[in-house]
Amino acid sequence: MSALDGAVRLPDGSRVRGRGLRNPAPAGPVPDFGLYLGSGRLRRRHEETLRWPHEWIEWPDFLLPRDTALTVRHIRALHGRAQAGEAVEVACGGGVGRTGTVLACLAVLAGLDPADAVAWTREHHHPRAVETPWQRRWVARFPVT
Repeated sequence: MSALDGAVRLPDGSRVRGRGLRNPAPAGPVPDFGLYLGSGRLRRRHEETLRWPHEWIEWPDFLLPRDTALTVRHIRALHGRAQAGEAVEVACGGGVGRTGTVLACLAVLAGLDPADAVAWTREHHHPRAVETPWQRRWVARFPVT
């Protein structure tokens, strides 16, 4: 399947779309897989509209994921799907902080130095991506191996 509308090209050439669930769904094809970040409330609000394979990570707004090890596994798996050419997306409520944090981690997995990942994400996804100091630290410490 071709890349999703609005997908960014990671440094390794793979593509991932980042978006906010509170915004209208983008035009075009639906994802092959989605990774969604949020609380139970956000999940309940949007679950029935996500009609493709997906996973949820419990990740409160402006904070960090509840389960770091599980989140790292999900981000690595999402990167693997993107590298395999699947049409994938990551989304939270607004599409900026949590989504930007995951996109920055994906950029690190794609070969970018962690010190440059937040700036790269702000340039390619959203100027305010990775909103909080603790999200920036999380990206800087994201385990590549």
